[in-house]
Amino acid sequence: MTVPDYETVPDYETVIVGAGFSGIGTAIQLDRAGMPDYLVIEAGEEPGGTWYWNTYPGIAVDIPSFSYQFSFEKSTAWSRTYAPGHELKAYAAHCVDKYGLRPKIRFATKVCGAEFDEAEDIWRLALESGGSTTEVTARFVVNASGVLTVPKLPDIPGVDSFAGITMHTARWDHGQDLAGKRVAIIGTGASAVQVIPEIAPIVKQLSVFQRTPIWCFPKFDVPLSRAARAMMRLPFGQTLQRFVSQAYVELTFPLAAQYFTVNPMAKRMGSLGEAYLRKQVDDPEVRNKLTPRYAVGCKRPGFHNTYLSTFNRDNVELVTEPIDKITDSGVATDDGALREVDVLILATGFKVLDTENVPTFPVIGPGGLSLARFWDENRMQAYEGVSVPGFPNFFTVFGPYGYVGSSYFALIEAQTGHIVRCLETARGRGAIRVEVRREANDRYFAEMMRKRHRQIFWQDSCRLANSYYFDKHGDVPLRPATTVEAHWRSRRFPIDDYVFAS
Repeated sequence: MTVPDYETVPDYETVIVGAGFSGIGTAIQLDRAGMPDYLVIEAGEEPGGTWYWNTYPGIAVDIPSFSYQFSFEKSTAWSRTYAPGHELKAYAAHCVDKYGLRPKIRFATKVCGAEFDEAEDIWRLALESGGSTTEVTARFVVNASGVLTVPKLPDIPGVDSFAGITMHTARWDHGQDLAGKRVAIIGTGASAVQVIPEIAPIVKQLSVFQRTPIWCFPKFDVPLSRAARAMMRLPFGQTLQRFVSQAYVELTFPLAAQYFTVNPMAKRMGSLGEAYLRKQVDDPEVRNKLTPRYAVGCKRPGFHNTYLSTFNRDNVELVTEPIDKITDSGVATDDGALREVDVLILATGFKVLDTENVPTFPVIGPGGLSLARFWDENRMQAYEGVSVPGFPNFFTVFGPYGYVGSSYFALIEAQTGHIVRCLETARGRGAIRVEVRREANDRYFAEMMRKRHRQIFWQDSCRLANSYYFDKHGDVPLRPATTVEAHWRSRRFPIDDYVFAS
């Protein structure tokens, strides 16, 4: 193995943007590969990403804890089958400290932009911290900024004019006491499903404004028994728990959504959801309003044991009339009604497939081409979900057509394996520039288009889902594959699909 003789030595060989689990996983794999010259840049003051920024009441993982962890670092500290948010945040801190990453993370620092210097084959990243700006250079950049961190504000007239307390679920203000307050919550997505049952018992009145109902299913969320916790400390027990968990996760999304047209089980999920709804909600009119008119899987479903039954409470009102505007005292709907409230909660999700937010900072490649513009003009795409032609030395963990819908950790391990393989090859060949070939990217994108017909998203009923899975081009950049296939391909893709230049 040879080490490249760089003419211009950047500050770091690699900069990783984000200290959530994607960034943590990337850093660990770089260390394992003998590439310790990296810096992790994190906007928050602590690691954890999604689990640092999101701290609303009731926050928890929505897949079993045994799957929501690194395969090489299985926790023995989970208290429940579905871990609460603070345990995920603690797990992130545990990984950072066990693997010695903390000295390599620059916290409370925002990446404002990244621009490729063609003359030197390096990236220049503009940083902001504490009101001052600096620059750091790197040979390679790994975008690990994630998609569940930047809140999406609703496009509602007057949203900034409310005189009471306004907060987004992704920026929860724990200094606010909701007891006895009149509260409005806009949105009924995954965050709202968790928040609503938590705050309903303590508020005076809760008005839930729903645009599109969500499919909700029961969640086997129970405290782990003494026997289960003992198994977590035994290698065979951990393996068994993870196998069962992974099988469940694979059945309930990748196989159900990605292979909808050939999976009879997936087509019966709607009947199960309707039966659960009938069991949980007493009022037939409310039940009808809560019934989705689209197939299960068109948008992210909810898993909760008390969300639906919360609408049986006398102090909870489900509002489906469209919102006209927000006034200084409350929320006005198209029928002329005004619901006066003390607290306005925005459960309106994140900028998931906004090309201006993927990644969370502007990326300017050779010739001044921005990544956002590339995706606007060519549709969102990335080779194996990792690399984009025309943007050398730049890799993304959560790129278009990388995620199959199972555990994020399965995605992280697959994509970091792909990235490290590229960097190891670059080092072995003495290359300072790595770029995916346009023809390789085109071939992969064509494959994604060819296979997507079997996904649930292209069934007629999904037009009614108002799902964030769909981007501005009408595409759903999720990978039509299984977790096993994605992992295998991350280790077996043709390495010469990349150009390595010295």
